[in-house]
Amino acid sequence: MTDSQIPDSASVSSAPVSAALADVLFAGQLDTTHERWRRLFSSAPFRFEEGLTHRERIDLSYDRLRLVNEAVEAPLVLASDPVELTAIHEWAGAVDPGMATIISIHYNLFFGSLVDHEVAGRDLGEYVRAERIGTFLCTEVAHGNDAVHMETTATFDRATGGFVLNTPHAGAQKFMPNTGPAGGAKGGVVAARLIVDGTDHGVFLFLTPLSDRDGNPLPGVEVRPLPQTASSPVDHCATTFHDVRLPFSALLQGDHGRLTPDGEFTSALGSPRRRFLESIGRVTMGKLCMTAHSLGVMRHALDVAMRYAHTRVTSGMTKGQRVPLIAHHGHHTPLLDTVATTYAATLLQRSVVRQWDRVSGEEREAYERLTAISKAWITWRARAVMTECRERCGAQGLIQANGIALQLASIEGTITAEGDNTVIMQKAGGEMLLGGVNLKPESEIAAEDRELTDPQFLQDLLADIERISHTRAKDRLRKRAASPLARWNASVTPAVGLADAHVHRLAAESLLTAAGQFPAGLPADLLRGLHALFALRRVAAHSGDLLARGRLTAGQVEGLPDAVDAVLGFLEPHALTLTRAFGVSEALLETHPMLSS
Repeated sequence: MTDSQIPDSASVSSAPVSAALADVLFAGQLDTTHERWRRLFSSAPFRFEEGLTHRERIDLSYDRLRLVNEAVEAPLVLASDPVELTAIHEWAGAVDPGMATIISIHYNLFFGSLVDHEVAGRDLGEYVRAERIGTFLCTEVAHGNDAVHMETTATFDRATGGFVLNTPHAGAQKFMPNTGPAGGAKGGVVAARLIVDGTDHGVFLFLTPLSDRDGNPLPGVEVRPLPQTASSPVDHCATTFHDVRLPFSALLQGDHGRLTPDGEFTSALGSPRRRFLESIGRVTMGKLCMTAHSLGVMRHALDVAMRYAHTRVTSGMTKGQRVPLIAHHGHHTPLLDTVATTYAATLLQRSVVRQWDRVSGEEREAYERLTAISKAWITWRARAVMTECRERCGAQGLIQANGIALQLASIEGTITAEGDNTVIMQKAGGEMLLGGVNLKPESEIAAEDRELTDPQFLQDLLADIERISHTRAKDRLRKRAASPLARWNASVTPAVGLADAHVHRLAAESLLTAAGQFPAGLPADLLRGLHALFALRRVAAHSGDLLARGRLTAGQVEGLPDAVDAVLGFLEPHALTLTRAFGVSEALLETHPMLSS
């Protein structure tokens, strides 16, 4: 779509506002860190190709990975930079979800694991040059979210000074790593139990070559392709090891565990579980990468859907009248709701990424929990946003070349990857019940003295929702039950509600913080409008609890629909201005048939 096709309401006069909003959304890095990847993924080699088979699409993704590698100056440096690493994920998924998946595995899980451990003495040149692709083998058929109990073994062999890697039974097969023949030679970091003289020291990572240049498994490595998934096209496999010999240098060591060449083991951590979590620490960064992927595809889909809503005309309310879809309240309301959610999610992600290098010691557990629940919340929101965008585009939204349907399917993978969302939220809720959350104190200002237009009142109500979930879960946890499982089952729903309420409040807070970056003017007003819409929807969903506890009055509950409509009325004329701030490349948008015809 060219600028001449955009209606007057989104003319060039709105460009400075979009630029100001983009500066906030991308933390001032749209034209620097993000521009390199935005430009690369908008170029011809990354254009959608029609009519490919599943295998051809996978092969194309690996070809594109090697093009990406030409733009990566130093993979180990990229893996060490959370801002740069998440930035590449924000732009890759919109053009090729399969490529985005293997980018995440190769640079974050593989190279990142090497960065997080001691790498001296290893020649990584073939991986750096992408002559051999790196992958990550952790999950097993019988051990997913309980991977700490995995059964693959790496036994220290005193005779050779190396290790013997084994899969003891079918349930210990590594499940779904991209170890197939596509992409040529591969190697991986394999999570296995370190066994020394019959003693199990817990799970560590081992650098393991997997296949030759033609993609054929190396001796002792058995690779079985898995059935095609509904998510990103990737060569998922089940991988088994039969007495695979590894050199001593294969073991990735660190303070969490060291082994001398003569078999003496030492560790700064007494718990095998903590050693395991330290070994696979890259999964936390992986959550940020999955979130970044989700944000990129949801912003892209929303930009497409919003432009389509302004250019596709339909019947008005009088005979012969033709109006753009956006003119209808029933069309622009769900789209504006998704805009508010997308802004909140993006700004929350920026906040979490900024904290990556700042936390240590006792703060780390809380940070990892925040990272986890943010990943769960944002990837779930991405699915909801993209589903809405697909529906708002009708049949056009089903065409893969229009950049929504294929990307929507990829979100299913992010919801499960790096920790299943439901399990993440249950674990976080349980930890928060045991002291892992600082609740905001209840406001002393009476509800009848406050207005729904007051942003701080809305924030206080979101804190009330969080506190109500906490109280409800605590009360259930204290009740007698037939067993510990029954006790937890009674508490789990409000515990998950607590984690959800916590991340909702933080996401809303990020919108207000962003608005505060402007002294005054339309950008600040739009951000406050998005905050109001986002918070009012949440408050409305919990108005019964808030009313019952005197945090809302009956009049305020009745006034919620009118308050929402007032915000929608303010935001609707600026809808394109808001989505143009997403910075989606015009060159990429012009490749979508629904926008270029």
